[in-house]
Amino acid sequence: MPKRPSRKEDPSTRCTYQHPGRDPIADTVELGLLTDRERQVLLLLGTGKNNRELAKALGIAERTVKAHTARVLDKLRLPSRLEAAVVSVLLHHVLCEDARCVRNCGEREAIPLQRSHAHVAS
Repeated sequence: MPKRPSRKEDPSTRCTYQHPGRDPIADTVELGLLTDRERQVLLLLGTGKNNRELAKALGIAERTVKAHTARVLDKLRLPSRLEAAVVSVLLHHVLCEDARCVRNCGEREAIPLQRSHAHVAS
């Protein structure tokens, strides 16, 4: 029986951010397919607001927000609004054009992950 590779050797568990300059999300999501309004909707999907709130923020009808959201999901081949929201958050630096943005949109900055060291009591 062949030896199974360790987690370190297994390519399926290797970190996709190992290569400097490579962004696995930006490399697979084609934002260029979106219109300016669809990009705005995608950016706001990352806020977690509902369609009514998005419509109010954009000054458009709720039905129009639903249509834009459906086109965003279709063009980016995303299965759900939740995945669109995740993409929005991960690509905020690309989507946001506001010079006052506090997320350092002009600079690529790694977001440090804090690993939980909590132990589960048995």
